[in-house]
Amino acid sequence: MKLDCIAVDDEPVSLNLLCAYIEQTPFLNLVGRFSNGIDALKALHTNKIKIIFLDIRMADLSGIELAKIIEASVNKENTRIIFTTAYDQYAIESYKLEALDYLLKPFNYVDFSRAAAKAQKYFEVFTNHKSNRENSEPIPVHEKKYLYLKVEYQLVKLDLSDILYVEGLKDYVKVFLTNEPKPILSLTSLKSLEEKLAPTHFMRVHRSFIVALDKIKSANKNSIQIGKTTIQVTEQYKDAFLKFLDKWI
Repeated sequence: MKLDCIAVDDEPVSLNLLCAYIEQTPFLNLVGRFSNGIDALKALHTNKIKIIFLDIRMADLSGIELAKIIEASVNKENTRIIFTTAYDQYAIESYKLEALDYLLKPFNYVDFSRAAAKAQKYFEVFTNHKSNRENSEPIPVHEKKYLYLKVEYQLVKLDLSDILYVEGLKDYVKVFLTNEPKPILSLTSLKSLEEKLAPTHFMRVHRSFIVALDKIKSANKNSIQIGKTTIQVTEQYKDAFLKFLDKWI
């Protein structure tokens, strides 16, 4: 599968090198090169671009601003971004924008090909998932067995049955799993993750915690014990939890 891509960089030397790397990569097809974000945005409206190799600091429209426009579009899954920049302070923001990778200049072809391979893998998974979704009945939320979380620029598949509880930390979540000594850290909000978890199996009991109901070892109206961890049930979520306790009893 050939992936159509464009290169965007306002430095001619960097743009030339980036295009040369793309043309050396068999599964990439360079369909455009641009020295500013505005022209690149116009190209996105007229072409089905899969990957944008995108500089961040540019005049008129920065790479971050362009990424936010793409993120807000309905076709964001079909177009993914790999940032190329000389500035490492944008790494967290690029992660929030779900960039596939973040190449820090100066990078060599080995670094580039590693990032390109991530894009290839992403679109293989995306295409297969889309095909399966179109050719099968939708799976009800309560029957889903797993979810995907983005962890360090890659998607990680988690079995829902392995989740003990989830702790929210500002823009991050920590997912605690059975048989795993350390939690998985993902840059997403607790609210966003809550929407992906079936309420028949998971419950938010605190501003910062979601628990797997079948992993509760013991409980009272104020707290829950999961393994060696005690989680408080706050007033905001107490009514719903008490209803669950009544059914549990």
